[in-house]
Amino acid sequence: MAYVIEMLDISKAFPGVRANDRVTLQVEQGSIHALLGENGAGKSTLMSILFGLYLPDSGSIKVRGKDVRITNPNIANGLGIGMVHQHFTLVHNFTVTENIILGLEPRSGLVIDRKRAAKRVREISELYGLKVDPDAKIEDISVGMQQRVEILKMLYRDAEILIFDEPTAVLTPQEIRELMGIMRRLVKEGKTILLITHKLREIKEAADFCTVLRRGRLIGTVPVAETSEQQMAEMMVGREVNFHVGKGPVKPGAVLLQVEHLNVRNAKGLLGAKDISLEVRAGEILGICGIDGNGQTELIRAITGLTGIESGRILLKGEDIAGLGIKERTELGIGHIPEDRHKHGLILDFRLDENFVVHSYDREPFSKMGVLNFGNIRANAERLIKEFDVRCGQGGVTSVRSMSGGNQQKAIVAREIDRSPEVLVVAQPTRGLDVGAIEYIHKRIIAERDKGKAILLISLELDEILDMSDRIAVLYGGEIVGVVNAAETDENELGLMMAGAARKVS
Repeated sequence: MAYVIEMLDISKAFPGVRANDRVTLQVEQGSIHALLGENGAGKSTLMSILFGLYLPDSGSIKVRGKDVRITNPNIANGLGIGMVHQHFTLVHNFTVTENIILGLEPRSGLVIDRKRAAKRVREISELYGLKVDPDAKIEDISVGMQQRVEILKMLYRDAEILIFDEPTAVLTPQEIRELMGIMRRLVKEGKTILLITHKLREIKEAADFCTVLRRGRLIGTVPVAETSEQQMAEMMVGREVNFHVGKGPVKPGAVLLQVEHLNVRNAKGLLGAKDISLEVRAGEILGICGIDGNGQTELIRAITGLTGIESGRILLKGEDIAGLGIKERTELGIGHIPEDRHKHGLILDFRLDENFVVHSYDREPFSKMGVLNFGNIRANAERLIKEFDVRCGQGGVTSVRSMSGGNQQKAIVAREIDRSPEVLVVAQPTRGLDVGAIEYIHKRIIAERDKGKAILLISLELDEILDMSDRIAVLYGGEIVGVVNAAETDENELGLMMAGAARKVS
């Protein structure tokens, strides 16, 4: 058997955690090989070793049959290995083109030839169906668009072995289908793809083989065509997993959150949210769905106070909060699980226990008369770590920056759900989470709904919107084009509304 990549008996430890424990991975040339495991199972660490970001403590690597020592990403690039990272490595005040060509700038004499670079970026973008504006600044484009820029960076460098670390976590269903098509096209051209994902449906759709890791150890490698989603989930989690959300009938109470004729400008100064009116009642989940970039971000930021509004009203239990700051809204009863966990969810250079109390550090039991009570802060962290199964090497004193993306997400969800606010704005709550964690987070959100809380759920996952919501509002072009009862709709109807092809209000 000809393997293009062989990682043999790889071990890697960090303070307090053994990320990889004698893991062997063998990848066939011209295949799509999926790497599956819970958050913190060691998938990203293993691929970071292959890309030269980490050195293994022991074990060996072969590329195309030859022993190699990959000490940095430049060596990996020289071997034809490229990687799209789970957390984007983009310079926010650079343009799309400047990010893609960084380090490989084409020159005309002593000057960077931006025109030629933009032309090449546009050609690659069109070839692979990744529609990007080469002249847009990264800080002005959506998270989904940033993901496409990361993919283009790799394609621009002509990599032969392509590592995708959770590439679909921020993409819409349509974009995911396009990406799967791109992957198959790349494989037909002789490239090999390593795909880290939690999404079993994507593995079944695209991958040839699947290697499963659990707590840093190899569980096994299976041919995808002969293995069911349920079997792979059980290999990953070590128990049977329930894929469907169990929830009782909705019992809506009083309106807790009301948005009236809301208009909000986006980063480009244009109206991103246009004349939006909606209400969320106690004891219900209102799902918001739409293709990324259709007003979801502007709506979330306006409600939570991250941005000002152009006009309209935002009422919390009947009180207009549009002019209040973020902390005031939080104290009045708004919770927020943000779509961008790094920018708005966590302070990456703080410890985990400190991140758990960012909303409540200034009051008992975490402080008294301006003096922090570190004993209570640590005890609170240990409770939440255990309750939400946050995997961190050193407990509450772990640096949040060192944690895996999925465990960072679990930390935010733990903090916000534990506060049990009256109104919970939940954006992409299960982004980057494995099936076991998704199952638990969904149960906790349903429990908040059953306690009489009002939940506004924004997700790009149609399955999640349909399973979790009681009512669903669809955004297109910054406007609500339809409101439907979740039990009376399906993916097809929602897809038509998301594309602007239908309107329906109930």
